[in-house]
Amino acid sequence: MNHGWPEHPGVRRVGLTGGIAAGKSVVSTRLGELGVPVVDHDQLARSVVAVGTPGLAAVEAAFPGTVKDGVLDRVALGAQVFADASARSRLNGIVHPLIHAAAIAAEQAYVAAGARTVVHDVPLLAETGQTSHFAPVVVVDAPAGLRVRRLVEGRGLAEDEAWARLAAQADDETRLQVADVVLDGSGDVAGLRGQVDALVASWRAADE
Repeated sequence: MNHGWPEHPGVRRVGLTGGIAAGKSVVSTRLGELGVPVVDHDQLARSVVAVGTPGLAAVEAAFPGTVKDGVLDRVALGAQVFADASARSRLNGIVHPLIHAAAIAAEQAYVAAGARTVVHDVPLLAETGQTSHFAPVVVVDAPAGLRVRRLVEGRGLAEDEAWARLAAQADDETRLQVADVVLDGSGDVAGLRGQVDALVASWRAADE
């Protein structure tokens, strides 16, 4: 579910995305350091199926055997939904509305506290058709070969596994087509952080 976003006049709702190992986590961290609130949708996806939540109970009812000792067994769940499109759709129908509601609640709390900009870190923003709800959409971009090397050298993945991770996401062209702002993640961390600094400075200048 991706409709029903509240209107907050004068508040900038930013969508942040990027391919795996492009540098999105560097951007998200730097935004937080600069005092810009970030709603991490991956974190929300975990929290809505945490121990004791209605989301976990709903997943257990729909996919028996995926909750063990009160905790979601992601391997068991993956085994049921990975190769079954209808099962994935059923899972998304449970989880996505819960993530959406949690994202709205987080945004509203930040706005109530005086935030003029709220960034939503959404890894699959381009894939899930939600881009129209965010302005601007910020995409962190880096060449595929470089991202594979980072996954192999930094995260210990085998090269074929790294390419498979990339293939499971939108291609770079699809992400760039929805981008209002592109941050270059192909250089070093300091350079990327500097780009974030400049972007946030431009937002704050526009708000004055």
